[in-house]
Amino acid sequence: MIEINNESGVAVDESVLLRLTESNLAKLNVSPDADVAIVLVDEGAMEALHLQWMDEPGPTDVLSFPMDELRPGTPDRPTAPGLLGDIVLCPQVAEVQAVGAKHSTLDELILLTTHGLLHLLGFDHATPDEEREMFGLQRELIAAFGSAERRSAR
Repeated sequence: MIEINNESGVAVDESVLLRLTESNLAKLNVSPDADVAIVLVDEGAMEALHLQWMDEPGPTDVLSFPMDELRPGTPDRPTAPGLLGDIVLCPQVAEVQAVGAKHSTLDELILLTTHGLLHLLGFDHATPDEEREMFGLQRELIAAFGSAERRSAR
């Protein structure tokens, strides 16, 4: 089950984030019954979490809190249901980054949600090889979702 809770005070099209997460879980062969929570918070709440969990000051764009240490499955052996974890997003930070990247805030939130989900599934970008793998997969997932959204809009 995917639960989205917007506590940020910023209007966000939560249905897009829901469809994105469903699409990403399917592409990564994770059971649709895996539980993931997406929480959108304001800068103050994100700064508090960033300091508490990463010991870094200031708000950040996304934090991930994995629970059952689930990993992507394969088409013939999907990941069993379980508690995937929480993705915390800050739309205010995403908006600033979107301006710099010259795309919409929603596009930035799509990127950050996908990034956070990959962290929940054990991906990281601490080394160049990990970064190549994670960011490559992130691009593939976002492109596949964009294509599916364009097809369904016809």
